[in-house]
Amino acid sequence: MTVRSGYGSPAGGNAYLRTSSAERERAIDVLKAGYAEGRLTKEEYDGRAEQAFAARTAGELARVTADLPGGHLAQPAWPAAPPGTNALAIASLACGVGQLFLGPLSTFPAIVLGHMARREIRRTGENGRGIAAAGLALGWTGFALLVLACLFIVVIFSALSHG
Repeated sequence: MTVRSGYGSPAGGNAYLRTSSAERERAIDVLKAGYAEGRLTKEEYDGRAEQAFAARTAGELARVTADLPGGHLAQPAWPAAPPGTNALAIASLACGVGQLFLGPLSTFPAIVLGHMARREIRRTGENGRGIAAAGLALGWTGFALLVLACLFIVVIFSALSHG
């Protein structure tokens, strides 16, 4: 058995991949259309159909239909890598949780990073929408608690100064 890399092949680098029955059927459909349009004689159609059914690789199948319209059959594509989680969303959540340890020091970074992450997620389609929302919620909650603490201190000082 010979193993080949597929570089320089007419089928987009996938010429040595094994074909499926569905791909053979698509090739036969292309041949039928070529015969119906008068592009192939009956003998050519029969010979090419036999080659298509006997084809074991994508390259063999591509050679059977390459000179016909629609004959450049789509080659199997590798599945796209799933989009990763947005790093800004993770940083926003980390800053939001970090408020427990650092106090208000990480409140504003949690809010800013959360908004930046949401914008970037909309633009790139990455994962992390929920993580960014959690970071924002923690950041804004920390900010609200900070404002309440400041108001409480102001009220206490004003009550002590008037008393």
